[in-house]
Amino acid sequence: MITLLATFCVVTSAAGRSRENADSLLLVFWNVENFFSHRSPGKPQGLNYKRFTAKCAGISKTIFKLAETKGGRLPDIIGLAEVESDTVLWRLLDNTLLRKAGYRIVHYDSPDPRGIDCALLYRPQSVKLLRSAPKHLRDSSGSILATRDILLAEFDSLSVLVNHHPSQIGGKSEKRKIAMAKMTELVDSLAAEGHERILCAGDFNEDLWATEGKKGLIFPGTIKYNGKWEKIDGHFAFGSLEVKEEIFTDPMLWEKDKIFGGLKPRRSFIGPRYNGGISDHLPLVLTVRLL
Repeated sequence: MITLLATFCVVTSAAGRSRENADSLLLVFWNVENFFSHRSPGKPQGLNYKRFTAKCAGISKTIFKLAETKGGRLPDIIGLAEVESDTVLWRLLDNTLLRKAGYRIVHYDSPDPRGIDCALLYRPQSVKLLRSAPKHLRDSSGSILATRDILLAEFDSLSVLVNHHPSQIGGKSEKRKIAMAKMTELVDSLAAEGHERILCAGDFNEDLWATEGKKGLIFPGTIKYNGKWEKIDGHFAFGSLEVKEEIFTDPMLWEKDKIFGGLKPRRSFIGPRYNGGISDHLPLVLTVRLL
């Protein structure tokens, strides 16, 4: 049995990639913070068409800037959290430069009361989608929990699980335990089916990776809360693979922290006030070498 500490899982093989990148995959996980349409009844207060298109453009620019750091290589797979609907994803892919990248969408509406889901973008040039499904979280009575589903996408060369654990607001630690247990169950099932390489990453909503000893870094975590950096997004790897993890940073993603000092991710909104940023999380970049 695999002991799981993860939320975005990838099981890989060598098929389905270009020859020059046949031994590796480039993956990104990013909580894009309330990625809602300006037409949605659940949208953040103050969100309008101009601000929605600015957020789409910002996400697109970030992906291309990230690719520049990888010799022009675009991510093969992008896992996303806090996505309202496939509508916003289609707008992202159709109305920004990402329309030239050939990404396709995997998304299902979940029972989350805020209307935010997990989603996945993939490049069919790299991986072929075979099937996908949402995986509900259930309590001890078997009832579906009102939270984000785990997103399962099985490709010819890998299987992907994207998960966004319940938040710490309101004491939801029991739901996070259920989410982790469900992840363990799904990963064990994949392993039992013969998948030999598993990479897990995502938003745990818990500071599982201590930032102590990293005080010399400008960005020792993925999110800053009340002046303290936390690394609640991360990864765990199992099997025949090596993973290099980086927290992607760029001036368009941060701003000065006027209260606590230093820098912090630049949010789209602070309460009802429009702040002009993209997300309160920084994206993770995972370079996966297949052994």
